[in-house]
Amino acid sequence: MPQPKKGPRLASSPAHERLMLANMATSLFAHGRITTTLPKAKRLRPLAERLITFAKHGDLSSRRRVMRVIRDKSIVHKLFTEIAEQMEQREGGYTRITHIAPRKGDNAPQAIIELVTEPLSAKKAAVREAEAATKQAAKEEDTEMAAATEAAITEGMAEDATKQAVEANESGENVAAADQAAVDLQKEAKKDEAVEAQAEEDADVAEEAAEAAEAAEDSSK
Repeated sequence: MPQPKKGPRLASSPAHERLMLANMATSLFAHGRITTTLPKAKRLRPLAERLITFAKHGDLSSRRRVMRVIRDKSIVHKLFTEIAEQMEQREGGYTRITHIAPRKGDNAPQAIIELVTEPLSAKKAAVREAEAATKQAAKEEDTEMAAATEAAITEGMAEDATKQAVEANESGENVAAADQAAVDLQKEAKKDEAVEAQAEEDADVAEEAAEAAEAAEDSSK
């Protein structure tokens, strides 16, 4: 019989262990909590939280990954619709393990593993919203800076093309080509200016959202 490489094995073989953990995860999602031995609860926890993370993604690929473990389609549907919605505001810690009295007979340590379905407090929810608004504002600011840089480069190129057109007019060489290049680059400069203005407007909106989230956080304290 092959020896396990990472800790004690919970069943007679790796395949049996995977099947046992899958059945325990199915029962956990179906009933919200199960009672088992402490080692099994600790082994089940990372598997259950990984499946919940897939459910929060909600796409077809994630659903197929979950169905490799959970064979009951009704439980998978519940996981993706009800449980994932309950865990939407959480970024981890979807399950809780509570120690209980040892099992009668062999005195094995027992525990209850359950889903953490309590909603976040108003303070924590406001903090999460403020963090999300801050990240969005930073992203919009980076976009605005990139647009401004590109507009400055294009504007400089347009000025160079205009100078070349003037020099060509004075020398009488390649006049039409130089004029067309100057017109094209000036059009590009106007487009970049419009993009920059839109980016500034988006950044202002994101900043107002962040200020509103901070105000909500202050009011919840």
